[in-house]
Amino acid sequence: MGQTHVNRWTDDLLHRIQEGQIDPSFVITHTVPLEDGPGMYKTFRDKEDGCIKVVLKP
Repeated sequence: MGQTHVNRWTDDLLHRIQEGQIDPSFVITHTVPLEDGPGMYKTFRDKEDGCIKVVLKP
């Protein structure tokens, strides 16, 4: 097990994302309405449908 240096890199990474140097959207595999959230937790938990990262839209 290891720890990450989140605080060390957060500001730099966020700046690079805002400047368009980094596009983290490749991690998002599912975008669903907020009301579908409970079902998507199950999908994620059970590693179904290639689910890696879910974005919930209000």
